Amino acid sequence: MYVIFEGVDTSGKSTQIELLKKEREDIVATKEPGGTKIGERIREIVLFEGVKSEIAETFLFLADRAEHFKEVVKPALDENRIVISDRGFISGIAYRMANNEKEDLDFLIKLNLLALENTLPDKVVFFKTSKELIKSRISGKRRDLIESRGEDYLLKVQDYMEKVIKKLNLDYIIIDAKESIEKINKTIKGYVFDD
Repeated sequence: MYVIFEGVDTSGKSTQIELLKKEREDIVATKEPGGTKIGERIREIVLFEGVKSEIAETFLFLADRAEHFKEVVKPALDENRIVISDRGFISGIAYRMANNEKEDLDFLIKLNLLALENTLPDKVVFFKTSKELIKSRISGKRRDLIESRGEDYLLKVQDYMEKVIKKLNLDYIIIDAKESIEKINKTIKGYVFDD
C-alpha cells in the first residue's frame, strides 16, 4: 500500500509518521524531497541554496520524485510493504501552482505521473492547518527558503493540495492539525490500517 502524508510545513506529518514507524515493522517511511541520496542533495539545493528559475525548481523536484519512486517506493511495494511518504507529488504540483497560478494543472499532473510511472497513492492523509498554527509552530525553527515565503503562501499551497486531491479523485482523509497528537494518531490508524 502506498500512502502519502500531505500538508504544509509544521502541520504534524513527520510526528505522525514517526509514531506509526514505531508500531509496525512493515512500514517503509520515506520523504520527498530527500528520500534518496540524490534527493538529499536536491533538497539542500532547493530549500537552502536556492535556484533562480521556478521551472528549474519544478524539474529538480520531478527528478527527485522519479528517483525516489524507482529506488524506494516501487521496490517496497513489490515486497508488499506499506510505504508512507512524508509529502509527494501533490505537494509538488501545489507548490508549482502557488508559484504560478496560470500553470496548466493537467500538464503538471502528466509530468508527475511520468515521474511516478503512472502510480497514484492508495490513500492520502491530508493535514489542514491555519495561519495562526503555522505562525506559532514555525516561530521556533530555522526557516528554509520555501517557509520564508510566509504563512499566506503556505495557505495558498494548502488550497492547491486539496484541489489536486479532489481533481484526481484520490482516497483521502482530512486531519485537523490543531487536534492532539494522540487523537490524530488514532484517526490515522483507523483510516490507513482498518479496512
